[in-house]
Amino acid sequence: QVQLVESGGGLVQAGGSLRVSCGVSGFPFNNLVMGWFRQAPGKEREFVAAISWSGDSTYYTDSVKGRFTISRDNTKNTVELQMNDLKPEDTAVYYCAADRVAAVGPLGADRRVYDYWGQGTHVTVSS
Repeated sequence: QVQLVESGGGLVQAGGSLRVSCGVSGFPFNNLVMGWFRQAPGKEREFVAAISWSGDSTYYTDSVKGRFTISRDNTKNTVELQMNDLKPEDTAVYYCAADRVAAVGPLGADRRVYDYWGQGTHVTVSS
């Protein structure tokens, strides 16, 4: 059974940085495309970033380009999202997601593509 566990959320001031991590077990990690999604209060869950199984390809939603970086360590079965220059509108619960066949690109930005999800970690950015 695939398990995803996020960590690293918290409270940060606008302009600050935060890193969230996700550990994966129960499936060969280097066979999984990994994604990060977020859900703000009262809003739908939205795509943030994705990374290919090898780490060679990444894709970001426009609002985080240049500020967020997704990376993975296939030796540790972890994926991270480094978030810089955070804004109050980045406040949300951040979810790690995994899939065996998702594309890294616009088609892979659909949450319905992903089979496995973590429980989420809260990120709050104060103004």
